[in-house]
Amino acid sequence: MGFTESKKELIYDVLRSSLRNKFSNYKSETKHMPFHYRLLGKDRMALYSFIQSLNTTFGTSIYEPVAKALATENFRDAKTHVRPYNYISEEAYREIQRIITGLTTAESEPEKLNEIQTIRRVCREGNMEKVKLTEVDIWLESFSGEFILIDFKTVKPNIGDFKGFKRQLLEWVAAETAKNPEVQIRTMIGIPYNPYEPEQYNRWTIRGMLDLEEELLVAEELWEFIGGEGTYSDLLDCFEAVGIELRSEIDEYFAKFN
Repeated sequence: MGFTESKKELIYDVLRSSLRNKFSNYKSETKHMPFHYRLLGKDRMALYSFIQSLNTTFGTSIYEPVAKALATENFRDAKTHVRPYNYISEEAYREIQRIITGLTTAESEPEKLNEIQTIRRVCREGNMEKVKLTEVDIWLESFSGEFILIDFKTVKPNIGDFKGFKRQLLEWVAAETAKNPEVQIRTMIGIPYNPYEPEQYNRWTIRGMLDLEEELLVAEELWEFIGGEGTYSDLLDCFEAVGIELRSEIDEYFAKFN
C-alpha cells in the first residue's frame, strides 16, 4: 500500500521546511581552515560541515516530525518531545537497579514484558521520588489506549550506551505506572536506518541488555511500525523527490562558498 498523495505532500512539507530552516539558521562552527580550503575548496568544506551539523540534528529536525506525520492515520494520537510523569516510587527504583545488575552480570536475560509487570507491582510502593526524565522523542497512543514511547538513537550507538538506554526505558515505565498503575505501555529504541545494509543490523552489540523483540525497532521495522506496510520504501522515495526538487536551492546555497 503506497502513500496517498495527501500523505506525500505532508512528508514533502516537513522535509522542505526542515531543510530550508537549516539553510536559514546554519552557521559553520569553524570559520577558517586554510589547509582544507586550499586542498579541497571552500564549497566542499562548507558542504561537509553542513552535513556534519545536519547529522547531529536529523532526529529532532527531520525524523521526529516525519514520524509524527506518518503516525496520524495509524494511531489515535502522536506527539513529539513529551516529558514523562515526574515521580518514581522508591521500590520501582530498586527493581530497576536489580534488573540492570542482573543483565550486566549476565545472571538474567532481558524479558521486557516480565520487567514491566515487576515494576508495575511496586510502582507506588515506598516514597515517591521526584525525577526529571529524558523527553520522549515520539509518543504514540494506539486506538486501544496503549502508549508507545520511542526514543530515536544514532544508527551506531556505542556498546556502553545500551545500559543507559535500558535504564531510561525502564524509568519511563516506572514513571507512567506510578501515574496510572493500569496503563498499557511499551517503551522502545528506534534506529532510523541500517548502516550495515544489505547485511543485517549488527544487533550483537545490544543482545543481553535490550529485549530485541520488544525494545528495538530498526529501519523498516521502525517506519512500518509507525506508518504501516510499505512506509520505508515510500519514505525513501519522498526524501529523493524533495532532494531533486530542492537541488537548485542547495547548489545556490553552497555556491556562495566558492
